Amino acid sequence: MVRFLILSGYFELMMYLQVTGKLNQFINIHYRYLAILSMIISLLLALVQLYFWVKQEPEHHHDDEHQHGLEKKHQRVIAYFLLALPIIVGLFFPTVSLDTTIVEAKGFNFPLSEESVGDPEMTTQYLKPDTSLYFNKEDYDTQMDAALARYAKDETIAVTEENYLEVMELIYTYPSEFIGKKITYDGFVYHADQDDANEIFLFRFGIIHCVADSGVFGLRVELPQQTTAENNQWLHVEGMIQSKYYQPFKRDLPMVVADQEKTIEAPENQYVYRAF
Repeated sequence: MVRFLILSGYFELMMYLQVTGKLNQFINIHYRYLAILSMIISLLLALVQLYFWVKQEPEHHHDDEHQHGLEKKHQRVIAYFLLALPIIVGLFFPTVSLDTTIVEAKGFNFPLSEESVGDPEMTTQYLKPDTSLYFNKEDYDTQMDAALARYAKDETIAVTEENYLEVMELIYTYPSEFIGKKITYDGFVYHADQDDANEIFLFRFGIIHCVADSGVFGLRVELPQQTTAENNQWLHVEGMIQSKYYQPFKRDLPMVVADQEKTIEAPENQYVYRAF
């Protein structure tokens, strides 16, 4: 019976995340089909467990928990707790939309921070999405060259939610190919204390595969003179891509010299996702 409850709990959790739209805060939405598949499998396995439990003689119901080598009560308690842990976390731990307070708390570095996000093989990414971690060098170069070719003839790069992470990775990987091009994109404002009043970073929080490789991605923006923006304010900017030395990082960074900006409403889903 416990196995039925856990499996049905998985199904209900996945259904809850799908219906509420919170699933997109955990995984790349392009992998939604995997979540749906796991939900279906959980339901089928739960029904199988329910069938076997109902089929058993009533006096043997209490003995079904002694299968699979879990003879001691504390072993069963630990095993079932571990199996139920994702359900507990998913239902009772709140999900929040990220904002500049996260950036301020962690600080950010380029290209990768050294702090771990729980997995020693993963690091939190900043500014530049780096998908080279998931390919060998030859395959990565082939993929990036093909992506670069899609924008080579464009004088204006229109950054959308669909291509946001791809374009940001290209700009940081091949900055010379984009200097002098116009760009339009949306994001939320992060203003570092040491920067001039009209110099900001315009960010989006992105997920490459799942929340373990999520990060904050975007470009430094020089707003028109006498223009200021508040942290967490959402802007649409249009301007020219240039390169400028950034003292805190001691290196040149791609930068948008904006000639137009306007305040916009935050999108319903503030995350962007990498398409492969």
